[in-house]
Amino acid sequence: MNQTCENAREFLSRVVSDMKFDLTVSSEWNEDGCLLNLSGEDAHFALAENGELLDAFETILFQAFGRELDREHRIIVDAEGFRQTRKAELHAMARFAADQVRKNGRPFTFGVLNSTERRIIHTSLQKEEDLFTESVGEGRDRRLQVRLQ
Repeated sequence: MNQTCENAREFLSRVVSDMKFDLTVSSEWNEDGCLLNLSGEDAHFALAENGELLDAFETILFQAFGRELDREHRIIVDAEGFRQTRKAELHAMARFAADQVRKNGRPFTFGVLNSTERRIIHTSLQKEEDLFTESVGEGRDRRLQVRLQ
């Protein structure tokens, strides 16, 4: 187990305890980085609003511990398999966008996605030699665009 991951787990455990959530935080180190999994009676609160609380926890943890990780590793907070389900949805969205671009010849621009979601779609389409993906815009208005090479 990575020490930074363990420190992040302990920190998040204190945060959810202070918030009076009935949640347990477990940790696992894998090729993506530190996976922190929330389980317990209050896990549904973490999933409300499309996982916004999970995203907020990730932001706080990255600010606190991100400098201690290699560039290719991240801190991922999940509950009830939400991230894996969302990842599958994003891969399906990437395939849909690729099909639309090839069919119509026009760029496809996704709606608002966070940086992790944009990265998943970029990665999903990077081996498609006839397509190019690019993030356009700034801040909260940043969008992912798929177009022909």
